[in-house]
Amino acid sequence: MQASVTTTIDTESQETPVNSRGKVVIASLIGTAIEFFDFYIYATAAVIVFPHIFFPQGDPTAATLQSLATFAIAFIARPIGSALFGHFGDRVGRKATLVASLLTMGISTVLIGLLPSYASIGVMAPLLLALARFGQGLGLGGEWGGAALLATENAPAKKRALYGSFPQLGAPIGFFFANGTFLLLSWLLTNEQFMAWGWRIPFIFSAVLVLIGLYVRVSLHETPVFTKIAKAGKQVKVPLGRLLSKHLKATILGTFIMLATYTLFYIMTVYSMTFSTSPVPAGLGFPRNDVLWMLMMAVIGFGLMIPVAGIIADKYGRRNSMIVITSLIILFALFVFPKLLGSGNESLVMLYLFLGLSLMGLTFGPMGALLPELFPTEVRYTGASFSYNVSSILGASVAPYIATWLQANYGLLYVGFYLATMAVLTLIALLLTKETRHQSL
Repeated sequence: MQASVTTTIDTESQETPVNSRGKVVIASLIGTAIEFFDFYIYATAAVIVFPHIFFPQGDPTAATLQSLATFAIAFIARPIGSALFGHFGDRVGRKATLVASLLTMGISTVLIGLLPSYASIGVMAPLLLALARFGQGLGLGGEWGGAALLATENAPAKKRALYGSFPQLGAPIGFFFANGTFLLLSWLLTNEQFMAWGWRIPFIFSAVLVLIGLYVRVSLHETPVFTKIAKAGKQVKVPLGRLLSKHLKATILGTFIMLATYTLFYIMTVYSMTFSTSPVPAGLGFPRNDVLWMLMMAVIGFGLMIPVAGIIADKYGRRNSMIVITSLIILFALFVFPKLLGSGNESLVMLYLFLGLSLMGLTFGPMGALLPELFPTEVRYTGASFSYNVSSILGASVAPYIATWLQANYGLLYVGFYLATMAVLTLIALLLTKETRHQSL
């Protein structure tokens, strides 16, 4: 009898290969880091390059706003990507879908680096830029949910938030290298060389990074949680339909739980870059390289706080820790943000960036576990991705635009009010959400 049981266990072990912890960490992190690298080089270029390359010249503010509008297109594409890739992620598996999302993002990014300028082809330039940007958003819409599930569905029960923080680390890593690449190019090239062709290098170089990510992900085994569902034939035919008919409340709550995180990040990065480098009196008039360097240093706080937040969420619960962190964001928005950013002092602006991005790490870290835990296995890829990416429309796509408009018309204090309002909506969603730490996947 004992021999029979042992044989059965051995057979099941052979039939269901398990990913090692190291492979889970690398595969969930590296793909997300590449995806966010691609996404952030666009965000940086949208502020400092694209207004001059892809749009008619005349009114600098109008060109910047048009460029930021193309930045927002990806956020419209992301929920579509989450529905598309989520469908296959819940039907076919996490592994194959993660490979497809990475390819979609990578090809779109390389194409941006090859596009002709407005001076060459006129209005077709911004239209092609918008199309490639849509492709970026489509790929990223399927990326995050798959990476989060890869981590959490391979995690020990009591360490899901820590494991869920691994793909989150891709965000600061991708951001660091995106800004670092632009900073290096700015040092090596003249401004004329950089604006003529140097800005294209990061977009084209991303092809190499995508190939590395594909190599790592192709070697993965399917997650044991999905494998169990697939063997039992319990996949849902239309995951999005099941999600919206049976799990609508969880989807809405997950969307608003992400709201403060998105708004904080894009105000801290895209808007802060725009405001800090704009000439006085519209901005602070800081040199572009100085701001890139400050953001690179501040993002270290972002990266350090992500695993800390995961450990805290495993110990004290996702809901309790996020309520405290969101309350800190409200205080930051009302009392710290306007004074430090508006000071005009580089040291105080650096402190503002470090504090804000450290808060970003604390609020972003637990999301890799919190959002997937809101949904059952058969719709988890679609549910986590859809909530995450619909929230990006409400919290991220319009944040730089709204913040720029509020500051220009009413001053920095109202940008702080805007961030605080988004955080209050997140706080309400958290209060309406049950703790998910102890539930099984």
